[in-house]
Amino acid sequence: MSERIWNAPNIISMSRMVLSFVLFALLSSTDWWTTSAILFVVAIATDAIDGYIARKYQLVTTFGRILDPLVDKVIVCGSFIFLQQLDGSGVSPWVTLVIVIREMYITSLRGFLEQQGIDFSAKLSGKLKLIIQAFAIPVCMMSLESSFQQNATFLLVRDILVYGTVLITVYSGIEYTLRAVALFRKQNQLDEQQ
Repeated sequence: MSERIWNAPNIISMSRMVLSFVLFALLSSTDWWTTSAILFVVAIATDAIDGYIARKYQLVTTFGRILDPLVDKVIVCGSFIFLQQLDGSGVSPWVTLVIVIREMYITSLRGFLEQQGIDFSAKLSGKLKLIIQAFAIPVCMMSLESSFQQNATFLLVRDILVYGTVLITVYSGIEYTLRAVALFRKQNQLDEQQ
């Protein structure tokens, strides 16, 4: 693993972090909902770019392994926090609470397991969760535009995406917990045999 912290993938991740704060400023002080939605899509989509560059050019660092998922969580959780304050966004406080608790819990769980030397990489349900969130959040932002506020079909799609996000968030949290328990037991058995 490269120990050079300020390589291209990590600079992209830091740029995404800065972009997230620009996004939150727009959500809290303007009504530029379409601009906010585009900014969110750019910030979340560039996650694939930094990961690709890091793997292709062997620029994976410990710092990058911590920073990249942290930025994802800041963008997603921050967006839900700011959206819940906006009437008509379709995001209620309990939706935000479920998402933030799950992210904090899984991050802590991953940190604990990796301290034990257990690989706890993201699995399909976690990736699916991020994909659904990546659709739900900009749709919630767009639903604040006056042209969409009276569109019943659009609002229904938004609500389905929001509740779908909650369901996959809870499901992936349970799945990750069961996997963590199984991995921890397996590691303990290996340690006892040595």
